[in-house]
Amino acid sequence: MIDATMSKRMEEATRLTRAGKLHEAMALLQGGEPEAKREETPDNAYRGGDTIDGTWQVVDKDDTVTKPTSEAPTSASGHARQTNAGAFTSGSFSNRVGTRDYKLYIPSGYHGQALPLVVMLHGCTQNPDDFAAGTDMNRLAEEQLCCVLYPAQPTTANNSKCWNWFKAEDQQREGGEPAILAGMTRQIIATYGLDASRVYVAGLSAGAAMATTLAMTSPDLFAAVGVHSGLPHGVAKSLPDALGAMQGGTGPLGGGNKAKGAGWASNVPAIIFHGDRDTTVHPSNADRVAAQYSTSRQEGATVEKGKVANGHGYTCTTYHNAKGVPHLEQWRVHGAGHAWSGGSTKGSFTDPKGPNATKEMLRFFCQHRQIVS
Repeated sequence: MIDATMSKRMEEATRLTRAGKLHEAMALLQGGEPEAKREETPDNAYRGGDTIDGTWQVVDKDDTVTKPTSEAPTSASGHARQTNAGAFTSGSFSNRVGTRDYKLYIPSGYHGQALPLVVMLHGCTQNPDDFAAGTDMNRLAEEQLCCVLYPAQPTTANNSKCWNWFKAEDQQREGGEPAILAGMTRQIIATYGLDASRVYVAGLSAGAAMATTLAMTSPDLFAAVGVHSGLPHGVAKSLPDALGAMQGGTGPLGGGNKAKGAGWASNVPAIIFHGDRDTTVHPSNADRVAAQYSTSRQEGATVEKGKVANGHGYTCTTYHNAKGVPHLEQWRVHGAGHAWSGGSTKGSFTDPKGPNATKEMLRFFCQHRQIVS
């Protein structure tokens, strides 16, 4: 359950940031109390896009991973994901940079064969169980036979459990959180004999920003990336930068319309989801994310418009590679806020009325393989 005080604090900080009151917002995020009570948002409205400065611990040791332990199926209460088949295990990974716990879903159809792996990075204030429940990724992984890795960000690394996508030290291939997450991914592949050519990463909000950082820094590891309500790689080096980027770059913190991070580009196939009513991470960030994958684009694009029955409309723009395979998809969900599109109400911060982002990401991922030497 998300602490009500923390949620109100994050809402108030967002309001102050939009009003240009950076110092007040930063003071609030660093532990101050809200000046006034704010109207609470619905339980299923995502509050996790705001970032809070924190620290992470460095451990000087070789890569290690603990023996995962299986958990008995649990009810959906408390945002725990009920698994009717397969195993949802817990483990921990350590390398010279640091340590992170994780959950791993292993489908019942796994018998040692080289299955694909999807790495799922939760948003702020979330955890692996909550994120698994909200995205319903484990159910689809059971049907389509793939393993799903959910790294966990502890409060010791960030007070709100956000991945530190906005810190320079956490934007490097050989350092910070990217090194931990890539190391964890490689260790899981080796431990279970998974298919190194079919490894994918996706995330929500801060998790989406870290997912695109992983695609930029480890393009040799990830065959495709899914970015939901996220931000581009390298657009922030500090908390003020992060708040400005979240505003859309047009407010007092964003530096106008400067193309920050324009030097970053990737050929990794990408699928992007963003609600056009997102007030936490401005929808313009979806275009900025797509621009960093512009090297994937071919001339021309196909545009599909549709509507979920009794739900949101959407526009999907698709760019294909030379072989005619979708290499970049951008889904704009009309009327949706900062929440996982098409997600389950069993988890937090989801919008069941949108197109199913989990299903579409898996479809997109399955069309791409890494060239492993």
